Amino acid sequence: MNINDLEKCFYIASKRGIKYVGVKIQMQGFPKPEIIINENENFDSKFAYYKKAYNEELMLKTFNGIKIVDFTYGNSFEEIEKDLIG
Repeated sequence: MNINDLEKCFYIASKRGIKYVGVKIQMQGFPKPEIIINENENFDSKFAYYKKAYNEELMLKTFNGIKIVDFTYGNSFEEIEKDLIG
C-alpha cells in the first residue's frame, strides 16, 4: 500500500460519486488507530494534502510516528467502519 493506491481510492470514489473516503491512521503512543472520514466535496483538496504531507510509504513527512495504514470508500459511515474496523 502506497500513495498511488491512496490516489486510486480517491479517484475511483470521485468518479463513482461515492460520498466518503475513510483513512485509518496509526499514531505512535496511541493504542488504537484513528479513522478520518473525508466527504466527496473535499476529495481533491484532501488528497492533495495527503500527497504533500505523506511520503510514498504513507508515513507523515514531518513525524515518523504517524502512518496511514488503511483506507476505503463508501456511501455511509457504517460501510467505512465495516471496512476499516471490522
